[in-house]
Amino acid sequence: MDLTFLLQLLINGLVTGSIYALVATGFVIIYKSSGALNLAQGEFLMVGAYLCLDLMIRWHVPFLPALLLTLAGAALLGLVIERMVLRPLLGSPVISVIMVTLGLAAVLRSSIQIAWGTDTIPFPEVFPAAPVKFGAVPVAPSQLYAVGCSALLLILLSLFFRSTLTGLALRATALNRQVALSMGISVRRMFALAWAIAAIVSAVGGVLLGSIRGGIDMSLGHMGLKVLPVVILGGLDSLPGAIVGGLVIGVLENITGGYLDPILGGGVKEVVPPVALVLILMIRPSGLFGTRKVDRV
Repeated sequence: MDLTFLLQLLINGLVTGSIYALVATGFVIIYKSSGALNLAQGEFLMVGAYLCLDLMIRWHVPFLPALLLTLAGAALLGLVIERMVLRPLLGSPVISVIMVTLGLAAVLRSSIQIAWGTDTIPFPEVFPAAPVKFGAVPVAPSQLYAVGCSALLLILLSLFFRSTLTGLALRATALNRQVALSMGISVRRMFALAWAIAAIVSAVGGVLLGSIRGGIDMSLGHMGLKVLPVVILGGLDSLPGAIVGGLVIGVLENITGGYLDPILGGGVKEVVPPVALVLILMIRPSGLFGTRKVDRV
């Protein structure tokens, strides 16, 4: 076995998995707060990537200010969507909210297509081009930055939920809305904050993906559905599960793709996430870290 090739696949898997974890975190935050899956999460990622690119190319904004403006725009988008589209559905069946997010995904995708077209647009080089070598394994600086940024954001989110009053209020809302209301917590405000955070983490993932790929196109929107097995694998209501699930799926994808795709003619990499999902759910139906619920009859 070529150890260098294996290490390269592991590194690529960790890079991919760290971005999966970011997007999965957005899924979990919204699910914990409202009990619904946001099927437009991939479109949030795509909006962030296109907005950051547009600021840099059309308006000549340097990368860091463009990134900050992108995060502010993503937060605003999340707040507007929650206020205008989802708040009127408060108290409606969960399936209604899920179907609305599906329609929202179509609207966002169409809007991006109208504004920027369907062609692949090169993403400006924002990180050094010269690879960094770990032994005999060359690693692109964009990949290192992607892992570092993802890890930093996930750590900040964990600290936010554990150590701040707002984070504790979000967790209380997720656990029991009635109790949260009785304690003076604005549940509607917490819902809006959850959507804003989910939009921000997805936007960061979109920018990182654009820098790694060197270009962006409409296929970025598929990342949401691709990450859905990661979310279910880790547990729909578990932030640590989203992180672990993202890393596990990212590494599995790259290792199986690297070794089995040449033998079987391709396609194995795309099959791994759902297969891993089915196998683990057969053992743990609530996911690796999800809350187990028992219905007594």
